Amino acid sequence: MAKFRYSAIDANGKEKSGKIDAANEAEANAKLTSMGLMVNKLIADGGGKKAGGKAPSKGKGGGFSFGKVVNQEELTVFTRQLATLLQAGLPLLRSLEVMIRQEKKPAFKNVLSQIADNVRSGNNFSDGLAQHPKVFDRLFVNMVRAGEAGGVLDVVLSRLARFQEKALKTKKKVKSAMIYPIVVITVAVAIVVGLMIGVVPRFQQIFQDMLGGAQLPALTRWVIGFSEFIQNNIIITVGIVIAIFIGFKVALNTAGGRRAWDWLGLHTPKLGDLLGKAAIARFARTFGTLLSSGVPILQSLQITKEIIGNSVIEQALDKVHDRVRDGEPLATPLEQQRVFPTMVTSMIDVGEETGELAEMLNRIADNYDEDVDNAVSSLTSIIEPIMIVVLAVIVGVIVIALFLPIIGIIQQLSGG
Repeated sequence: MAKFRYSAIDANGKEKSGKIDAANEAEANAKLTSMGLMVNKLIADGGGKKAGGKAPSKGKGGGFSFGKVVNQEELTVFTRQLATLLQAGLPLLRSLEVMIRQEKKPAFKNVLSQIADNVRSGNNFSDGLAQHPKVFDRLFVNMVRAGEAGGVLDVVLSRLARFQEKALKTKKKVKSAMIYPIVVITVAVAIVVGLMIGVVPRFQQIFQDMLGGAQLPALTRWVIGFSEFIQNNIIITVGIVIAIFIGFKVALNTAGGRRAWDWLGLHTPKLGDLLGKAAIARFARTFGTLLSSGVPILQSLQITKEIIGNSVIEQALDKVHDRVRDGEPLATPLEQQRVFPTMVTSMIDVGEETGELAEMLNRIADNYDEDVDNAVSSLTSIIEPIMIVVLAVIVGVIVIALFLPIIGIIQQLSGG
């Protein structure tokens, strides 16, 4: 047995730290989770550091799995099918065995087999899930734990599947709005590179032959110079592009860079409206689903903060969590953070007063899911003409630059 030092948050939102004996990090994480603690840090004495209790999940035989064990869509299907089996009256272990038999992905099948073995040994289903944090996040584990405690696991899994389906639908809508500009930008870059490498050099040779070294228009000189740079410095050009991409990724991995990027996204016209509504829908859906499943409010806030996907909102929720822990009602600090619209905080306030906060949050999520649909349509209708104009301007500038000397040649011939 090894010793692990941990830092965690209990159901009341208070930080706790100490040491625990376990055979490995996965077992230590499962033990702490079964004690109702949400692990923030787990450090083996004399070993490496693991944040968030995310121990590596190993398959039978100690092999390694590359890539994702299961994607979000496949996990949603699994949750829905497992909920259906339980609602049909099958015991949990029998339901897991059915899911294992029909699973085609070896890595996920191996994970389910380990969870089934855990349940067969008399442990809770949620403890088995907690040993695979790369597959089942804290939202999943805590909802299952709440369902087990209340004896309504089938209901909670059905609720979780519905949550996953709606979250996945919203995510796809936001992605679909981003695909068009990315495709157009890619095409524009390909066209420019093709013109610079294949077309401009031929015109350059024509100009040298016909103008005999006469000075070209400034725009033409600039385009030819850019073309020559790309041709003579292909490795440098590719290196610059790669360096920009890597620098961007590195900056996003820093707290300041990620916050600046998220802030920019929320404050970009039209795009910020879409991203903001999607984030509010995700917050309300996640928070409401956790509360309706019996997860304590502070723990629900902590989990929601971790999966919200926007550092600006995440920081705001962190402050809200601390003030709710100190006894304030939820609506007051939410409104003061000025992250969510007044309508949202007002509905949350009403939900708190009537004791129907979870239902009110789910209603907010439904409303904002519809708003996301409208925002996607609006953004797409605006992006299409803008991108077409941008592409036309880029190509047009190059064409004009190449034809300006030709016009001069024609004028000289006419004068002669």
